[in-house]
Amino acid sequence: MSFIKSLDSTTNKNNSLLCVGLDIDLSRIPNAFLNKEDPIFDFNREIILATKDLVCAYKVNSAFYEMYGMYGLEALKQTIEYIKDQEIPVILDAKRGDIGNTALAYAKAVFEVYKADATTVNPYMGYDSIEPFAEWSNKGTFVLCLTSNPGRGDFQTIGEGEPLYIKVAKKVNELNKNGNLGLVVGATNPAELKLIREIALDMPILIPGIGAQGGSIEAAAKFGPNKEGMRAIINSSRSIIYASKGEDFKGAAKAEARKLKDEINKSRRAG
Repeated sequence: MSFIKSLDSTTNKNNSLLCVGLDIDLSRIPNAFLNKEDPIFDFNREIILATKDLVCAYKVNSAFYEMYGMYGLEALKQTIEYIKDQEIPVILDAKRGDIGNTALAYAKAVFEVYKADATTVNPYMGYDSIEPFAEWSNKGTFVLCLTSNPGRGDFQTIGEGEPLYIKVAKKVNELNKNGNLGLVVGATNPAELKLIREIALDMPILIPGIGAQGGSIEAAAKFGPNKEGMRAIINSSRSIIYASKGEDFKGAAKAEARKLKDEINKSRRAG
């Protein structure tokens, strides 16, 4: 099944636009896991079991696994495999951006080695840095468009005539020949998100920035989905997976995920 079909299927099945980000930090997980042979994967598995009926997707940020070396990368691979076993799409947030054979090698690593359903890429070097990912027609490729960090104003919102982020959105829509491209747009940019959705049409939009980053859940749910109320992937990481460090961590994560899912659905575009 293609990423887009899997995303739509899971969104409908769980009636959810919520994506849980598994950004691991060993200093924040319950101490009981630290005595286990594989604390990262064991913790992730429990979070997945607690939330899998509340999400449209999971997102794993490669940096939080790379920092633990080979052990972290093996845990990343195991986590992706486990999510796929639940028949839920998983996005490997790697933000790759290079040209030629280097981009091709990155794409093979993401889709062949780690077997992710989708990934994130940086468009700064042009379409030839995106194409090796986009050629995987059954996989999803999310292009950074307007991010949630304060430094977005250094480049993304400037430009003659129209800001760079608008040019990126238009170009990605134009180049979406396989129907598998999407955009990354931060929840901290509600007015811009509305404009980008009008350009993106039915492309999926990955929306980080709610929760710890302070983005508006209401705006993300109202302006992020397409006309059918679909294809917005609203990500929250730390506020869910670290809702508690005690023995109740699993129940706390589930409760926080359910609360966010319900808040999103209250403002979700109805069609």
